[in-house]
Amino acid sequence: MIESAPFLVDDDDVPALRNAISHIARTGYCETQIRKRLGLTDISSLDWHAIPIYRREQLSDRDALAAAIDLFLLQGVVSAQELSGLFDQTDQDVLIRTGILSMDEQHRICARASLFPVGDHLVFSEHAWPMLPHPGYPSVPHDQVMSVGSDSHWLARATVRRPVDIALDLCTGSGIHALLAASHSDRVLAVDINPRAAACTHFNTQASGITNVEVAIGDLFDPVGKERFGLITANPPFVPSPVDAVGFRDGGRSGEDIQRRIVAGLPNYLAPGGVAQIVTDLGERDGEFLSDRLRVWIGDAPIDIHILRLREYSSASYAIGHAVGEDYGTFLESVDDWSRNLRVQGYSRVVSVLLAFQWSDSNFGQPWTWSEVSEPPLHDDAGVEIEETFFAERLARHPDLHKFLERGRIRRAARIKLFEAGMLGDDLHIQTQAQLLGKALSIQQWLNPIEREFLVRMETSLALPEILALARNLGLERETTFAVLGSLLRRRLISLILN
Repeated sequence: MIESAPFLVDDDDVPALRNAISHIARTGYCETQIRKRLGLTDISSLDWHAIPIYRREQLSDRDALAAAIDLFLLQGVVSAQELSGLFDQTDQDVLIRTGILSMDEQHRICARASLFPVGDHLVFSEHAWPMLPHPGYPSVPHDQVMSVGSDSHWLARATVRRPVDIALDLCTGSGIHALLAASHSDRVLAVDINPRAAACTHFNTQASGITNVEVAIGDLFDPVGKERFGLITANPPFVPSPVDAVGFRDGGRSGEDIQRRIVAGLPNYLAPGGVAQIVTDLGERDGEFLSDRLRVWIGDAPIDIHILRLREYSSASYAIGHAVGEDYGTFLESVDDWSRNLRVQGYSRVVSVLLAFQWSDSNFGQPWTWSEVSEPPLHDDAGVEIEETFFAERLARHPDLHKFLERGRIRRAARIKLFEAGMLGDDLHIQTQAQLLGKALSIQQWLNPIEREFLVRMETSLALPEILALARNLGLERETTFAVLGSLLRRRLISLILN
């Protein structure tokens, strides 16, 4: 077993460490190129079960990029000759001194930490697969720093990237979201209760040359004081677990021990005009809306909430996916423990969600909660689309919507795909789904026949009198027309162009 990286670097070694990382990047080691090289639709779909196939098929041509992927992502072992193709002796020495690389007596080299690509950023963290022969832990250490997995990528792609004075990243782990926020924030505070995670984040700030991230060890908002933040991000421990085995994963038996405290603290720490975004799993009970639970947590604070449902797992599949055991009998006992805990909580399913919170504007009506279903975002524009959703929802709810519509023209979204289905052998009733194309979020919306007819007939942008004339032709009253327009606006199927 190889010890994990210490995530420590002497100040004198920082320039050489940055130079070594730049050499890794020059091989093409970034999210796009690694995805293409391994034949993945998304970097988050990397599967450790397929490591032998990746090595034999995608990485058989052992160029510098192949060696870098094998060493820093697939937890492989490379020869001294391959290492020399990646780094000169100065780079090798600094990576060994900082504990990132380890060399055995046969001069075989392995990495003691993984280097995860997030867009064009490179972030060190613990290995994604700690129970592989390298590093070969029998179980995941409790203070393990979370690797950069699918949920980290989802939050990174969906974060609203507007300039802010100060940002806060809770449960920072490797610091990935703090590092990304640094590019559009004057200052970033990264907080984690795990000292090893704080050390990893600080190491990443040194390795990347980012100087406006401050790292604090503490329990959620405790190190914050009275500051308010224009951006708050969090990827907290969220798994409803019958054991407290892994600090970054287990969120208590309900999974809500940390989530609930973060949401409850938002009214005290979110700045006016700011946005808070959380990626998490939430257990869901039959007959209960997740929005109701979030409203209870946030109290009576006038905050708008957007819920984006990305994945849904039955309780059975969730239990099987988290169970462990060295033999089949032990594994089945673990499945039963996990399944029993979910049953006690009343969860019939577990949902992966992206949550976004913003202070309400009383000019646009009462605080609201809007829930949508989407595939996980595949590129970084999702943050823009979430911000557009907040604007569209508020506009659609404005008491004087008609005054806004009178000041501009309404146009259909550029590219909309319609899915239509009917049932043979029954009264023919066509159902229509609409999906905006070319978007980071693949949200499908059900349309009623009137909404569909409006979309089909809006070949060009129309002023309100033209819209009302169209509605009269469809036999619609004025009030119904505004309800239809509001429904299409909030789903961004139409937009308002102000004169």
